[in-house]
Amino acid sequence: MAQKIIKTIYMINLRYFQSVSSTIGLFTFLTACASPSPTPERASSIWPEATEVIEVGYRGITEKYIDHIPVDQLALDGINGLSAIDPALRVQRYKELITLSYSDIPIISVKTPSKLDVQGWAKLTSKLALAARAYSTNMKTANAEKLYEAVFDGVLSKLDFFSRYAGALDARKNRAQRNGFGGIGIGFKRKAGVLHITNVTSNTPASIAGLQSDDIITHINRKSVSHLTTRHVTDLIRDLSLKTISLTIIKAGLKTSETHNLTRKHIIYPTVTEKRLNDILYFKVSSFNQGTARSLSEKLKTAISEMGDALIGVVLDLRGNPGGLLKQSVKVADLFLSQGTIISTKGRHIDSLHKYAAGGSDLTDGQPLMVLIDGNSASAAEIVAAALQDRERAILVGTPSYGKGTIQSVLRLPNDGEITLTWSRFIAPSGYALQGLGVRPSLCIRSKYETVEKLIDVTISSVLEIKSIFKRWRSVLLIDDIQRKILRSTCRAEQKKTDTELNVAKHIFENPTSYARLMSLSSAPNQAHK
Repeated sequence: MAQKIIKTIYMINLRYFQSVSSTIGLFTFLTACASPSPTPERASSIWPEATEVIEVGYRGITEKYIDHIPVDQLALDGINGLSAIDPALRVQRYKELITLSYSDIPIISVKTPSKLDVQGWAKLTSKLALAARAYSTNMKTANAEKLYEAVFDGVLSKLDFFSRYAGALDARKNRAQRNGFGGIGIGFKRKAGVLHITNVTSNTPASIAGLQSDDIITHINRKSVSHLTTRHVTDLIRDLSLKTISLTIIKAGLKTSETHNLTRKHIIYPTVTEKRLNDILYFKVSSFNQGTARSLSEKLKTAISEMGDALIGVVLDLRGNPGGLLKQSVKVADLFLSQGTIISTKGRHIDSLHKYAAGGSDLTDGQPLMVLIDGNSASAAEIVAAALQDRERAILVGTPSYGKGTIQSVLRLPNDGEITLTWSRFIAPSGYALQGLGVRPSLCIRSKYETVEKLIDVTISSVLEIKSIFKRWRSVLLIDDIQRKILRSTCRAEQKKTDTELNVAKHIFENPTSYARLMSLSSAPNQAHK
């Protein structure tokens, strides 16, 4: 019955469109229980930037997504996404018409633009969304952000797991994580209604002023914070219109207050921590943001200068590292390499085709290097691990990494939101695609071996088997999901938070023969990517 109604609507409107010159028409079909759709004047005052935001999103996806997706398909998925706001909404396409129904009753029919008309499909999407407000209470009460979320989630959920939409608020948080933000360098949390400082970042206005964890914030710019939400406090501290901030605090354990006038500065979250384990240098990298490579470089140079000949090895811990900025991962790998390919990227858009090569010098001057990875080491962390392994610069210890072998580009939208869009794959120096496979360690941590010595001995004695695994690992086809799963089963991916890996590092660094044998297990002749 519904199909007959849609076909009838199509025939009526097709004759109409043949008699007019406009390429897109908007029609309202009234039923006994339906109310009229908004007039063009009324519609123009609602979500004024809707078409622009949707057009920028559609255009970015059609141009940059790793696979070609026709804009008409994107738009249909986006319009279908409106059902997230009201499940009674349904869209169907019949030849040259798009029909929107409410509770299975057709209400709006629109002639489709050409398949290449991105702006036309964006206009169609926003027009149907606006018209739906006349029939749906949920749509009528939804704000613009709800619309964008529904439309883009409808589109991106059909693409891949890593492509996603973030509204303006979340997008600002994402940009702060990646690029830093204006502030004073504190974290805070309400406890029993009182605003406590939870952490202070070193070398920031707050740390220089002597602020510490457990200090209590009572006033900002001489106004009480007792009734402010943590979001409001964050906005005050990061307010770009203010160069200085007045903070009144009560020091932990004291009753008297003190006021500090702090000058805001650009803050980048610290991602690198350092420990010196006797004659071993240990660096934990939690993620990759704009400050990661610089921070690691500075810490590495200082430590090497201070330790001198006592240094026997460096450990780079990437366990649990979810990734971050591509160029930062390249710079981190470059700190330990003097030449050769670090990573290649390959996508559909011309700007996604890159080959990154080492162009500096190994800051450690060839010191033994071990990289720790686990099942939660992903993306940028995998780039570093693969590069250092394939360039025969480091021994990898732990379990296979996550297997996120794609790179995302961030598309900023006119509403200040953003679309994170998968636009290329990265290829290891030896030629294999990491997507769904990950990076395999030479020394797989297995709990069944009681001692470090036993684990290393068993690994070295299995040289032929492990070399065979690495050969297949680097030649398996990207589309061969079954073989990729089989290969990953040779060393089960897990999240590791034990000291076993550090004990392994100490043992190997103290035994150069073991280090050389383990390094040879993953030696990688150059191969063409399949």
